Amino acid sequence: MEHEILFHVEEGGTPLSEAEESKLQDWILEIISARGGQAGAINYIFCGDEYLHQLNVEYLGHDTLTDIITFPYEHFPVVGGDLFISTERVAENARELGLAYPDELHRVIIHGILHLCGQGDKSDLESARMRELEDWALGLRPGELAGK
Repeated sequence: MEHEILFHVEEGGTPLSEAEESKLQDWILEIISARGGQAGAINYIFCGDEYLHQLNVEYLGHDTLTDIITFPYEHFPVVGGDLFISTERVAENARELGLAYPDELHRVIIHGILHLCGQGDKSDLESARMRELEDWALGLRPGELAGK
């Protein structure tokens, strides 16, 4: 199966550099493989709060701000779907948590992939496991992504 990881920008979103996109693609593929999956078509759509809020209301019935919404189009072990990320929300969360923006963005990027790999986060136990997996995945970032 051919994999394709693409990055798009919609209203209010912040784009990545081509170099960062390439390194992120490699890292994402490594995580999918380590989780026993096979990458299909994956689209990241970076947008603003307003854009993502509208999707949250329209498709999920949630009238709240969020940093990511993941729409799966495959069933694990195939990993594919659309991942909408509010770069405004990620920046705000990074400021509130005292983290560097790239670190918080990478956490959200991999959070969506972990969902596509079957990891939930609805219960306290699932949320704790999700955080463990995020930390594990972040630890596998190449030095250039990890700020080293």
